[in-house]
Amino acid sequence: MKIFNILYPAMPDTGAGGYSVAAGFFDGVHRGHQKVIGHALEVAEREGLIPAVMTFDPHPSAVLGNKKEVTYITPIDQKMEILEGMGVEAVFVIRFTKEFASLTPEMFIDAYVKGIGVRHITTGFDFTFGKFGKGTPEDLRRFAEGTYGVSVIGKVEEDGDKVSSTRIRRLLGEGDVRGAAGLLGRPLMTDGTVIEGDKRGRLIGFPTANVKPVKESFLPAPGVYAVFFETDGVKYPGVLNAGYRPTFKNPGETELSVEVNLIGFEGDLYGKEVRVLWMERIREERKFDGVDALKEQISRDKEEAEKLLSGHARG
Repeated sequence: MKIFNILYPAMPDTGAGGYSVAAGFFDGVHRGHQKVIGHALEVAEREGLIPAVMTFDPHPSAVLGNKKEVTYITPIDQKMEILEGMGVEAVFVIRFTKEFASLTPEMFIDAYVKGIGVRHITTGFDFTFGKFGKGTPEDLRRFAEGTYGVSVIGKVEEDGDKVSSTRIRRLLGEGDVRGAAGLLGRPLMTDGTVIEGDKRGRLIGFPTANVKPVKESFLPAPGVYAVFFETDGVKYPGVLNAGYRPTFKNPGETELSVEVNLIGFEGDLYGKEVRVLWMERIREERKFDGVDALKEQISRDKEEAEKLLSGHARG
């Protein structure tokens, strides 16, 4: 898959063009997004075009909303991996800047639709572009002038409500990773690196892998989860604690920790790149009266995790 990183006003060499493009931010690449992208792939196959996606980085709210921190359900590298797995052959990643945001809808179309050789563009019904987000799918049709076709995909619903990144974030904020997986079409995945922790887990007989998530990863609510933990291409069942370790909390500790106790794994993981697949929530995080009570609860959590994960294929 070829990735074109575009910083306005520079333009990449996109070759002869001939792209069928799905356009959108696509955070999560959820089932609604998959329908938009899938349609672009179908058009590409039918019309002999190159299947492509146009997306943006960072999220507009990071530039226009003055947010100090923006998190993503699918950070950019993971998004690229998912798109490639879907069969996308080219991705145009447009750097979202204030200068880019100042383009009128017609200027955007001239530069980034006609200008890169798009022959068909597919968007969701709520896709907007151009200055103040005033551009709509109808504008894509209005300014086409016969140079490209336009498809607009309607709302995808689940249980009477729109499948959206906002809804997925709400579910994850409630700890409902199973509900979020239903809307994503796969479990939430968190990539990261195993770092050295304080080794308290080892001391109490439950060694854990301390994971530093990729920057800007959106994490579920604090709690204890049944997860699969992937390293070196192998998945292991595990119990994950996401939280602030209230039993051992250090004064001033504010960063959410992600600790995974692997079931059936022995070895050194320090420095390894890993992936966590969030499958089920077991319970809320809570403080225990002492180490013995904590050890008893961890044993129960492991039993519950094994039971929950037995219903999921490791893949």
